[in-house]
Amino acid sequence: SLDSRTWKVIVKGWDHPEIQDDNDVDTAELKLEEEWSTAEDNAAFGNSNALNALFNGVDKNMFRLIKKCTVAKEAWEILRTTHEGTAK
Repeated sequence: SLDSRTWKVIVKGWDHPEIQDDNDVDTAELKLEEEWSTAEDNAAFGNSNALNALFNGVDKNMFRLIKKCTVAKEAWEILRTTHEGTAK
């Protein structure tokens, strides 16, 4: 089953944590996993759980559309658009 942090990642998205400068502004440099805070680690875990659920919950044709996604929100949006279409 999916927990709340997993669903939050699907709804809000997830970004790989970045190193911050002296003014607490994110730089383009990615943090090493061993430097992640507990919150960053939990968010990454939620993203992994969500991707796993999405990958295992679709047939092979839908899987082909999302197999290269590394962020659950991206995969979710592809599936949503495929099934519901766009707002146009």
